Amino acid sequence: MTDPATPAAPPAPRRRGWTTAVLVTVIALGMLVAGGGLAVALGIGRTAEPTSDSVDAGFSRDMSRHHLQAVEMANLALTRSEDAEVRQLAFDISATQTNQAGRMQGWLSLWGLPVTGGETMAWMTGEMAGHDMAGHGSGGAVMPGMATEAELAELRSLSGTPFDVLFLQLMIRHHQGGLEMAQQGAERAEVAAVRGLARSIAETQSAETTTMATMLRERGGVPLPAP
Repeated sequence: MTDPATPAAPPAPRRRGWTTAVLVTVIALGMLVAGGGLAVALGIGRTAEPTSDSVDAGFSRDMSRHHLQAVEMANLALTRSEDAEVRQLAFDISATQTNQAGRMQGWLSLWGLPVTGGETMAWMTGEMAGHDMAGHGSGGAVMPGMATEAELAELRSLSGTPFDVLFLQLMIRHHQGGLEMAQQGAERAEVAAVRGLARSIAETQSAETTTMATMLRERGGVPLPAP
C-alpha cells in the first residue's frame, strides 16, 4: 500500500513501470524454459546422476530457492522504485537470477530429483550445515540473508526513496547470505557445470554487493547487519 503522504506518480511512469513488469515476466518465463533446455544441451543428467543428498542437488535446490526471493524483490522494485539506477539494477538481478534458477531446477528435473524438499542446507559443512532458520527467531526466514515476511510486507508498503533504501538493504544482506552457499558449491560440487555456476554466482554477487553498498550510501542508508 502506498504511503498516503507520497505523491502519486505521474501517469507516464506508471505505464512504463507496468510495461517493464510485463516484459520482465515474459523474459523470466522464457529464461526458466531456456535454463532447462540448456541443461539438456550440455548433457547434464546423461552420466552418473547426483543423489538427493549430494552437494550438487542440495546446492541446486537451496540456491534456486534463495534466488527466487531475490527475483521477487527485484520485480517489486521495477514498479515501486522511481529511481532509474535502482530499476536497472533490479532488472539485471531479476534476469540473471531467473536464468540461474531455471538452470538449477532443470538439472534437478533431469536427475529425477524434486526441486523442493529435504533439510535446508544439510549438504553444507561447518556452521552453515543444516542451517534451517525457520522457528529459530528468524521471523520466517528460511536461509541466511533471506528477508522475513514482515520485511517483505514493509517493502511492499513503500515507494520512492524509502523503498530504494530498504530494497538495497535487503538485497545486500540477501547476497551476503548466499555467498557461502555459492563458495561451497564451487568447491565441493562434483558436476563441472554446477561448480561453474556456483563460482559465477559468488563472483557476480560479490561485485553487486559492492555496487549496492555505494548506491545505498548515496541514498542516505546504511547496510543491515550481515547475516
